[in-house]
Amino acid sequence: MSRPVYIVDGARTPFLKARGKPGPFTPVDLAVQCGRPLLMRQPFAPEAIDLVVLGCVNVIQDEMNPARVAALRLGLGDETVAFTVQINCGSGMQSIDTAYRYIRDGSHQMILAGGAEALSHAPLVYRHEATEWFGDMARARSPVDKLQTLADLRPNFFSPVIGLERGLTDPITKLNMGQTAEVPAHRFNIDRGTADAYAVESHKRLARAQESGALKTEVLPAFARSGEAYERDDGVRPDSSLEKLGKLKPVFEPPYGKVTAGNSSQITDGASWVLLASETVVEAHGLTPIARIVDSEWAALDPSIMGLGPVLASTPLAQRHDLGVTDIDLWELNEAFAAQVLSCLAAWQDDDFCREVLGYDAAFGRIDRDRLNVDGGAISLGHPVGTSGNRIVLHLANALKARNGRRGIATECIGGGLGGAMLLEAA
Repeated sequence: MSRPVYIVDGARTPFLKARGKPGPFTPVDLAVQCGRPLLMRQPFAPEAIDLVVLGCVNVIQDEMNPARVAALRLGLGDETVAFTVQINCGSGMQSIDTAYRYIRDGSHQMILAGGAEALSHAPLVYRHEATEWFGDMARARSPVDKLQTLADLRPNFFSPVIGLERGLTDPITKLNMGQTAEVPAHRFNIDRGTADAYAVESHKRLARAQESGALKTEVLPAFARSGEAYERDDGVRPDSSLEKLGKLKPVFEPPYGKVTAGNSSQITDGASWVLLASETVVEAHGLTPIARIVDSEWAALDPSIMGLGPVLASTPLAQRHDLGVTDIDLWELNEAFAAQVLSCLAAWQDDDFCREVLGYDAAFGRIDRDRLNVDGGAISLGHPVGTSGNRIVLHLANALKARNGRRGIATECIGGGLGGAMLLEAA
């Protein structure tokens, strides 16, 4: 029997922009920073949590299985099982989906599901040729062998490659993520000005949310070992404008591309947790749920157009519950790139696309911008890859409650040609 699953609480750190060097927190540091106060405000002991699931893509060498490391540092006890999941940009949502299915099917009662990423700690890696040379040098035994190997040394062996750059390049299509946004933008005729305008609005919405206090229970301060406090997402640019963004050159497809540094998501560090519980636990501890998880969906498509993943995941989800576009009060669509978000909106309004790809008789419909990413998104606050899927679900739950909405969908594109979506209902 399928059991109801509730989001009863959640919190995240501020998202901190990477600034050319390792930031003050590792992935586990970030998970602990927001996890500790989240657990402290609960009316139950940590031992009530059955399982910890954490999404993380760039796991650092000192934190293998960061879910387990975080669980122990959070004081959840040696007996608490904890594991890490990885599905690129969908990792944080995958953690929630895994928890949702466990509770729904009755094997667990309460699960802490999160995402943590510190992209500023992405490693520098040697070129393949350099790695081979180091191996040859280690195997050389005699002085002659060492001298012969030394003769093969090349200066570029000591010029490491940024691991993140390689990680953001699709190994099948050889396109980087920015190029996979350019492809659908070309298909749906998204122009540069519209993409820049979308980015400006993302910054303004996040700035308004910060100033109004709309994020005060969701975003908890993080404190570095130096004593410095980080209280808000620091990549927001309230003074962003079309004039400023218009001066930036296309990054991935110069000179005519639509994707620039200004209308793309930011490379960022951050963590997020969501606490999920069964109806039994809600009643036993007198908890007040924020939202109920109704259903979820995962989709796959050609990696070269991975940016359309939200369309392929969200539409079948809505179909399964007989919901049209106007039945969804709020949408959280992760802003990997402005051109990618706009391509998804265009695809939902395109009769031919909806017939040929989604199996609809006509277009799904137009999503009102007043219902989409109401408090900004990854363009303004950043995209810590393993965390973003968790953040958009948490924020959707909070936004539904704040605006008295009934239903919402959180969705995202996922590197490698995937998409994820989750349907929430106000509790």
